[in-house]
Amino acid sequence: MTYKIILDAGHGGADPGAVSRGRQEKDDNLALTLAVGKILSDSGTEVVYTRTADVYQMPSEKASIANEAGGDYFISFHRNSSPSENQYEGVEVLVYDKTGIKYEMAENIVGALGALGFREIGVKARPDLTVLRRTKMPALLIETGFLNSDGDNRLFDEKFEEIATAIAEAILGTLNEETVESPVYYRVQTGAFRSRENADRMLYQLDDRGYPAFLLFENGLYKVQVGAYLQLGNAISMEQRLRDEGYSTVIVT
Repeated sequence: MTYKIILDAGHGGADPGAVSRGRQEKDDNLALTLAVGKILSDSGTEVVYTRTADVYQMPSEKASIANEAGGDYFISFHRNSSPSENQYEGVEVLVYDKTGIKYEMAENIVGALGALGFREIGVKARPDLTVLRRTKMPALLIETGFLNSDGDNRLFDEKFEEIATAIAEAILGTLNEETVESPVYYRVQTGAFRSRENADRMLYQLDDRGYPAFLLFENGLYKVQVGAYLQLGNAISMEQRLRDEGYSTVIVT
């Protein structure tokens, strides 16, 4: 399944976000957003950005862009700040509430960044945030370390590519787990005919004997099959019953 993910670089334009010793949050946010977006795009994921330049957008505008684009997920990139320099450090992800796949994705992102050396603050519910409250799809806000923490800045700069990759892989890994593969059914095939008449004759015969038979047309052949079983053992039991009655059978999936 192909997903459409909205990536939002927090702040921008006249709103620099957190500022510390000349470093502005809006710049780090945009750089990381674009880096993660490239990895997602290269993987085949459709990516929509709320901004790709240094422009200001109200939080409600960001949510509207995501809703109008019809995204499947919304992910906003930020960096944290504390009242004093080097007071706190660590990564956290904010969600509207701790339910569903967004919470699982948030946990995966925190864990992936923790593996790179960040302190794991965890996942927090913030239903008051506009971009989490007004988006119509599962939404996350990533705080990638504190902008006024020397340690977090060092990690952000020295492991920038690893951080982008870790976030992208956590997103994709969560989505891959969500995509549940169709179950494999085992069916007992009793014949494959070029003539529909011959296939119907066997089908009616099986129906009269109480077998759950059906007809499948595939690759130019009319295939008569019995049952559809999740457990191979059940298919084997049906196959033996049919063989005891003289049918030539094969188990197919």
